[in-house]
Amino acid sequence: MSTYFPSGKDLAGKRKWFVVDAAGQTVGHLASEVASILTGKRNPAWTPFMDMGDHVIVINARQAVLKGAKAEQKMYRHHTRYPGGLREVSAADMFAKRPDRVISLAVQGMLPKNKLGKAMAKKLKVYADGEHPHSAQRPQTHLLTPRRSKQAEAKQAKQNQG
Repeated sequence: MSTYFPSGKDLAGKRKWFVVDAAGQTVGHLASEVASILTGKRNPAWTPFMDMGDHVIVINARQAVLKGAKAEQKMYRHHTRYPGGLREVSAADMFAKRPDRVISLAVQGMLPKNKLGKAMAKKLKVYADGEHPHSAQRPQTHLLTPRRSKQAEAKQAKQNQG
């Protein structure tokens, strides 16, 4: 019996399109779910060195949530390539001006740091509001797995013991 090994042919034709609603979702949880779709790790034929992922459209990025003190403490840095050109922007300022950039940077941080990761990141489309121009691709809605709070886990553990 031989093992199935996917070839690079027809991968682009088999890709699906998913819509993820970011309203009320934590940025990190949203980014990890989207990154797993983009990498294709949910695909049974996943291969580490091939781009097996699907396209993802994230809508309502403006309504995503940063937990804890990240809004004030987290800084986004880039360099202009001029001497003394290090620029810093707080997460609150970036979220006010470009909420789509916050989501896309969080997702790109969870993708591989090579050519394959860049190819995966091109399949991500993030929009600040609830409208997107990709209705021709007939995207499917993707519901995120619910996160349980620490209090709910403690209550469940207490019920299991008693």
